[in-house]
Amino acid sequence: MPLSIALIRGDGIGPEISDATVEILNALDERFKLGLSITPVEAGDACLKKTGKALPQETVETIKRSDVCLKAPVGQTAADTIVKLRQMLELYANVRPTITFPNVDSVKSGIDLVIARENTEDLYSGYEFEVPGGAVGLRVITREASLKIAEYAFKLAKLRGNKKKVVAVHKMNVLKKTGGVFVEASRQVAERNKEISFSEMLIDTAAMNLIREPEIFDVILTTNVFGDILSDEAAQLAGGLGLAPSGNIGDDFGLFEPVHGSAPDIAGQGIANPISMVLSAKMMFEWLQGKRGGGTLAEAAAAINQAVKSIMASRKTTSDIGGKLSTQEVGQEIVRHILSES
Repeated sequence: MPLSIALIRGDGIGPEISDATVEILNALDERFKLGLSITPVEAGDACLKKTGKALPQETVETIKRSDVCLKAPVGQTAADTIVKLRQMLELYANVRPTITFPNVDSVKSGIDLVIARENTEDLYSGYEFEVPGGAVGLRVITREASLKIAEYAFKLAKLRGNKKKVVAVHKMNVLKKTGGVFVEASRQVAERNKEISFSEMLIDTAAMNLIREPEIFDVILTTNVFGDILSDEAAQLAGGLGLAPSGNIGDDFGLFEPVHGSAPDIAGQGIANPISMVLSAKMMFEWLQGKRGGGTLAEAAAAINQAVKSIMASRKTTSDIGGKLSTQEVGQEIVRHILSES
């Protein structure tokens, strides 16, 4: 069955890392006969300048008709592109894994955790108002959204390794109402999943413990803004945002993207690290395998993972993580590894 992917090439370094990733997708298609159909769609800063809209309706409709969306970072229009897509497509779970790779400087070895972040509300709901002398932003936390992300976090914990732990990160000691809704929903889901160890942690304590002892974490369950910040911190612990993939996942659709931004200061220089987008494609195939079944998509995901580990071990990487290769050359190394294993 053909597999349709809507591709947002993004701004800044987005087109460079997209092109490298598409080469890898084509290699996977050649090896595993996936039947990929990749359709570029416009969104972001360049699209706003060209069409007057950061997220044209044509783009939205193409994404909705596709099986999945793969997105490179956009620039200053993120609130009008990815935030809107998350809400429009009800992509309530933002999933950001963090692991350590060979030959990459990290705070500690053996980091293996994932952050399950509520993805549609909190301060990112967009309710901001000017008032005399300042402005007000409303933090929206609903029971329904909190239950959904909690259920997803416990599902993740069951699928992962031996730890099988979920920690709910919040600030209920200060944000008593909104924090209370989130924590009570987390506790309710925990009661139905007694085989998973459940605990709670204040956001400031979690930020400290991520640096001090990241190995204690398995699945971090948290709200939108806290998850956004913690996931960048976790990524830096394992070597930087250039290695950090993510998935925006709903009941019926998934959108996968690097955690980092568009890095306009290095755009066009051929030095951007494509690994975060490549690993986002790996997450995409894993999600599709769970949705469609069958083993070929899982094999494609595993092939990406093995290829990335291989180039890391041989330091065939970009300069940000100690290598000497260009963006395109890293993609070509991954392609060679994938095809040599066929």
